[in-house]
Amino acid sequence: MVFHRSKFRGASIAPLAALLASTAPAFAQDTSDDDAIIVTAQQAQKQVVSDGNLGALGDQDAMSTPFNVTTYTAQLVLDQQAETIGDVMKNDPSVRVTSGNGNQAELFVVRGFPLFGDDIAIDGMYGVAPRQLISPELYEGIQVLNGASAFLYGAPPGGSGVGGGINLTPKRAQKELYRATASFGGKSILGGNFDAGKRFGGNDEFGVRLNGVYRQGEHSIDNEEKRVIVGGLGVDYRSGIARVMLDIGYENQRVFQPRPVVRLGAALTTVPTPPRADYNFGQAWTYTKLRDLYGTLRVELDIAKDVMLYAAFGMRDGSEFGDYSTITVLSASGATAGNSTQARLYVPRGDNNEAGQIGLRAKFNTAGISHQLNTGVSAVFQENRNRSTAGIFPASTRTGASCTGTPAASLTTAVFCSNLYNAPQVAKPADTTILTNLSDLRRVQMFDYGSAYISDTLGFLEDAVLLTVGARYQHMISRTFTYPVATPPYVVTKVVRDAVTPVVGIVVKPTENISIYANRIEALAQGPVAPATFGGSTVANAGTIFEPYRTVQYEAGVKVAVQGLTGTAAVYQTSQPITSYLQGTGNTVTFDVGGEQRNRGFELSLNGEPTEWLRFIGGLTYTDATVRDQFTVISGVRTSLVGKRGIGVPEWQVSFGTEVVPPFLKNATFTGRVVYTDKQFVNNVNTLSIPAWTRFDLGARYVFVADGHPITLRVSAENVANKSYWSSAALGYLTIGAPRTFKASVTFEY
Repeated sequence: MVFHRSKFRGASIAPLAALLASTAPAFAQDTSDDDAIIVTAQQAQKQVVSDGNLGALGDQDAMSTPFNVTTYTAQLVLDQQAETIGDVMKNDPSVRVTSGNGNQAELFVVRGFPLFGDDIAIDGMYGVAPRQLISPELYEGIQVLNGASAFLYGAPPGGSGVGGGINLTPKRAQKELYRATASFGGKSILGGNFDAGKRFGGNDEFGVRLNGVYRQGEHSIDNEEKRVIVGGLGVDYRSGIARVMLDIGYENQRVFQPRPVVRLGAALTTVPTPPRADYNFGQAWTYTKLRDLYGTLRVELDIAKDVMLYAAFGMRDGSEFGDYSTITVLSASGATAGNSTQARLYVPRGDNNEAGQIGLRAKFNTAGISHQLNTGVSAVFQENRNRSTAGIFPASTRTGASCTGTPAASLTTAVFCSNLYNAPQVAKPADTTILTNLSDLRRVQMFDYGSAYISDTLGFLEDAVLLTVGARYQHMISRTFTYPVATPPYVVTKVVRDAVTPVVGIVVKPTENISIYANRIEALAQGPVAPATFGGSTVANAGTIFEPYRTVQYEAGVKVAVQGLTGTAAVYQTSQPITSYLQGTGNTVTFDVGGEQRNRGFELSLNGEPTEWLRFIGGLTYTDATVRDQFTVISGVRTSLVGKRGIGVPEWQVSFGTEVVPPFLKNATFTGRVVYTDKQFVNNVNTLSIPAWTRFDLGARYVFVADGHPITLRVSAENVANKSYWSSAALGYLTIGAPRTFKASVTFEY
């Protein structure tokens, strides 16, 4: 299907308005007692829980877990009209969402450290989830683990996740359900989704859950258009000692003229003012096309009382095609403010990944001490194939008003003159010289990870004290393939690393409602691979694989569950090696991993419903991100960075939402959320920074009953003040906060 840019431009909300109008008479109807019960039940659906699946440890009760876990439910996705995992993460004070480097992707920052899409897990397995954009409608739970997880899930193949991880739980058919939603968002995004589930058989042994999503139209950012097609099928069998679960997902996402991230030129001494919130300086020929087919199969057998054997397998076949145009600002003030260069990068990519697990879980008692034994093996195999090309821009695009202060003679043919506030549209350039046809995707990277783990959770004093000890042995093989100017044979660089990552956690429960915990756990991640280019410069050691690194996390906290609320307070310390680019000769830089950034902080969260008319979601965090050992080269001089703050890590973050059901309108729920992010440094010498920002979101939903079936109307506005701000400086580039974004939907449930 061809997506025509003009098809939805200027479209109105008439289709949705007509749908809402058709239900309007129901507001005037008398509400029976049965209807009131249905309305109350709809409003009481859980949006956040603190229980979760902890990989090697399996499903865990929040108060018995020595980790800080938050799970956002499918009901929250529905109520907040979330369209990506990033929309869900706006509720979490420990997480910030930014954009990928040039491409259209979501990058998460957890406890001040990056989490790439490659390192998001499905059902405890890496490599299965789509790696750039993930639609949340297929999942029953979106779980955030604050902290390192090398023992729990193994080493993430993307080399991130030091500060925390995300695990997705597929939906299951628990009861008969038929739900349809029509939605409108941005300037003209129309679509909807459906969710159907049913159990079959004499004893409901078989279950089927089917989900589908379609959206298309213009985003709230000028000329940025999207199309999303998503489908998911979950089938399960439960009988006697056996449980079998099969999940298949398909995502097809298109983004046309996406607004890119912003890089700052090396000579800048100030950060430019952000452009208008909805302004798009992206080129009309830029786009991202993502297609993912993935699935998981899990089998569980109760081979004895309190003894379960399980096995799981997952796979993903993905393809990406994108034409990108990142902007680099050269002037921040004066008559030439916003003058920039833009370049082109076209990248086709393919991925084939497999993952598997086999394990045993057992519960037993010895001498008055309870045990929860977990042991197993896991493996992840990933292969990445891609090619790339830049563009050759004509001389006419390197002259003109936007080039004032930037002579054409100083520009290479790989860039053209632009401006952050008034970007010219130029024709798509010709490809630069390439080795082979771009459709011939060559193998670039392979990761083969295998691990074995064992742990025991010992319970003392009738499980009032729980001590978890365990370790995972990890065998990591990483390969990069370098293709010379001549035809193959190619060169393979191979790095093999073995590591053992232990875990120790303790939980003390002085009462049923209070849990005090502490843990020592490690992060283990594959070292980065030096890229081919950075900021228009050639990387001299491109393709170099750096050694995997491991870091230690210490954490302590307290959880309190009372009156429908779960509150968690935690303090932590963890660290990560730092990557940098050192200036070389000519137009070259050298990629390096040297030094260490230590993050210390505390978290405070409050989630739940203290009364039937009030709900809280969120909290606040403080992070002290300090460089302990690193240097850089400035004008040929080696300069120490010890004591500097980490790039893109704010000290304070707040995400706090409230939902209120007013006594005078019990069918309605009014929602509000405040998001605050403190000042962030853009460079490692801490001379450039973006200011703190605050954003407010508002919304409402109304539930009524028609012929015994609940119908829910929802409206919301994010960034209601339409504030223009730099939202993130993670990884040293800037992301502009989204403009005011309206959403509306109506859901019918049978």
